[in-house]
Amino acid sequence: MKKLLVASLLTLAVPAMADTAPARLSAETLATAAQLRERALAGSGAYDVVESLTTEVGPRMAGTEADARAVAWAVKKFGSMGFDAVRTEPVRFPVWRRGHERAEVVSPFPQPLHLVALGRSVGTGGAPIEAEVVEFATLKDLENAPEGTLIGKIAYVSNRMERFRDGSGYGPAVAARGRGASSAARHGAVAYLLRSIGTDNDRLAHTGMMSYAEDIPKIPAAALTNPDADILSNMLRRGKPVTVRLDIDAGIGEEYESANVIAEVRGREKPEEIVLLGAHLDSWDLGTGAIDDAAGVAITMRAAALIAALPLRPRRTIRVVAFANEEQGLIGGRAYAAAHGDSVTQHILAAESDFGAGRIYAFATSEPPDAARPVIEQIAQALAPLGIEYTPGKGGAGPDLIPMAQRGMAWAWLAQDGTDYFDYHHTHNDTLDKIEPAALDQNVAAYAVFAWMVAESDVDFGSAVKQ
Repeated sequence: MKKLLVASLLTLAVPAMADTAPARLSAETLATAAQLRERALAGSGAYDVVESLTTEVGPRMAGTEADARAVAWAVKKFGSMGFDAVRTEPVRFPVWRRGHERAEVVSPFPQPLHLVALGRSVGTGGAPIEAEVVEFATLKDLENAPEGTLIGKIAYVSNRMERFRDGSGYGPAVAARGRGASSAARHGAVAYLLRSIGTDNDRLAHTGMMSYAEDIPKIPAAALTNPDADILSNMLRRGKPVTVRLDIDAGIGEEYESANVIAEVRGREKPEEIVLLGAHLDSWDLGTGAIDDAAGVAITMRAAALIAALPLRPRRTIRVVAFANEEQGLIGGRAYAAAHGDSVTQHILAAESDFGAGRIYAFATSEPPDAARPVIEQIAQALAPLGIEYTPGKGGAGPDLIPMAQRGMAWAWLAQDGTDYFDYHHTHNDTLDKIEPAALDQNVAAYAVFAWMVAESDVDFGSAVKQ
């Protein structure tokens, strides 16, 4: 009897032990991932998508007529790629309008300056502003200036962005763009200039979003090209007062309705569980938005389309979102979170392509549960032939994914080489010729492998509602 009891307990223990065995993807899933990888490398079609968007729509600043054409383009393009469902979700925001923008040094060395107004800047009130310029090496120096020292003057911050492959020089520099104008106005300035947040030496200025603090007067704000910033600094270095005339026509208009465009490859077993791929459809108005972010739209579209072309649908749904109005404050990402924030736990893992078209060199995720680690390691192994290193503990959620990540959604980081990204970012130079088709194919291969393997898994990657 005792022997029979022991045997029975051992028999019961076998399935219990099997339930706690590490979850791993099947050999068939890995083989399909390898096929997707090679298919993308042989020619993913992503370059043609970027060419189409930049040629047929071009620059597509949020709230413009081209914004509407971009939404229609995305709906049609998704529809031609074999997705199971395509829809739009409304996104509303006030429209910012750019008119003319001119600047010149009046004295002591008269000559023109090349600049662009920053996004959401006000204008100069219908007439030029003419005032003496005061230079600050950093935003912190401007913030620490004695009260009243800039009354009636133009504040100018000359800090220079540093170049890094991962773009880490952007964060320290971009604060001067974001809050510099309000800091200058707090000290009495009538306008604000800064060196472009970029790493190039072209005479092309970098625009970008700025914001105004509450209860502080709004003053016009613009970015000088890096060479023109050098000119202005050289003049000031001579110790004579430098006077600049600034003429900007810009401002906020009426509210506009755009849309997030959403396409899905529906899961065969767990359609309610979502692997989310994102990019943003809008761009600034200067270039044609090729690297920012037509490349990301093409990468995520084509990666999911390759999966849609397989004879077998993935276990989970793969959802691609072309977000509206990322450039002016993650508006599409916030709208998506407002609409889908209650389903954070159904968003299994998400990744966004919004850092140009350079090759992916690293992969990581947010902190996963222990049960997911073997699957993540398998994904990393499948990405390794693409020259992608597994770097746990690094990275972060893509811009449009931040609102959902703040609610607890798990994210993945597919790090692109951004060594030259900020040479072109937000300038007239953001055009199709900056994209290498083979590098774009490598991105598609990585996203296709990643999305397929996550969608075929049955593990939890860590999405949980944050309290």
